[in-house]
Amino acid sequence: MSFAFLKNILFPRGRGPEKAAATPKGSCSVNGHVSEESKPDSESKPSSLLSDGTAVDLEAGQCNSCKPRINGEEQKTKQSRFKPTPRMISDAIIGLSDGLTVPFALTAGLSALGNARLVTLGGLAELIAGAISMGLGGFIGAKSEAESYRATVAATEKMIKTSPCQTSELVRDVFKPYGLSAESTSSISKSLHDSPEELLDFLMRFHHQMPEPDTSRPFLCAATIAIGYFLGGFIPLLPYFCVQADEVLLALWISIGVMVVALFAFGWTKTGIVSGWRGRKNILACLTGAIQMVVVGSVAAGAAVGLVRAINRGQEV
Repeated sequence: MSFAFLKNILFPRGRGPEKAAATPKGSCSVNGHVSEESKPDSESKPSSLLSDGTAVDLEAGQCNSCKPRINGEEQKTKQSRFKPTPRMISDAIIGLSDGLTVPFALTAGLSALGNARLVTLGGLAELIAGAISMGLGGFIGAKSEAESYRATVAATEKMIKTSPCQTSELVRDVFKPYGLSAESTSSISKSLHDSPEELLDFLMRFHHQMPEPDTSRPFLCAATIAIGYFLGGFIPLLPYFCVQADEVLLALWISIGVMVVALFAFGWTKTGIVSGWRGRKNILACLTGAIQMVVVGSVAAGAAVGLVRAINRGQEV
């Protein structure tokens, strides 16, 4: 506790020594400095002045003028705290990769029928149905992951209560690759067994390698995959909105050109996010990933066009 705080307790205002009485009302003297107080005496707190004249709250231990700045920095940190997780990036890649290939192959196949309006209607129907289906798949998968985590937690809790020897062996198995001595692993195991909650957390993280899933994970996964699928699949449909109904071949060639660029850029970006952007090795990996995406999309589109034309010719015969 500071000297000023003890002084205020031992010598309340109005009953202090002459030096305190000589101090003008509404101000206090701390360590030879006088600082003005804007609050009444009943609400005043001991404070002092720095060399630059800044008031310091001695009880709180911080500068009064720094409080707004600290609060502002904390608020700015909270506002900029959100960052996409690796799972979100993975979900976006899944949605975009399927959206860039499946609808493109469908629209290319439907273009063999020679009607741009038919291509746009069929493509939009597939986009909506595919986005819903992909989103539901991601939702169910994330819910199943959460259910699996809860089942593993229940089984591990039961094992901790009924089989301490088995859990001790699991702890030793975790540290076995690190070359720790038997005494060290036994000491760690004993410390963990003294706290069942810490032992449970340890086994879930390091033995089962199952971190606790976020409660909003199913909804976020479904939304990310569905939006990625719809955005990726809408790209090859754009040229068909800009041509006449009988200019489907022109729209097809424009769609092919657009999709080659989109698939190349997506493959490059996807690989760069995972492996990195700089260095000869990473650049070659990005180039390989981009070429692979173009090849996969081209094969899918070519197969769809050939299949539709073959079926159409068979019906005409």
